[in-house]
Amino acid sequence: MNERNYLLVSAIVFGLFAFLHLVRVLAHWSIQIGSVTFPLWGSWIALAIGVVLTVWAFRSMSEWKRSHP
Repeated sequence: MNERNYLLVSAIVFGLFAFLHLVRVLAHWSIQIGSVTFPLWGSWIALAIGVVLTVWAFRSMSEWKRSHP
């Protein structure tokens, strides 16, 4: 797997991660493991991190394309 494919797969995975957190926030899904309930505000943070990582991966991929004609 070359660097371009790695960046593409990373962007897709992080984008899916962000999308699922967006769905959780909009649908008000609760997550509970045992007696621990995870707060909804945590998904806002995870959504922001996922979007940033997705954009970063796509930008890195476009920079890679320019440096490898």
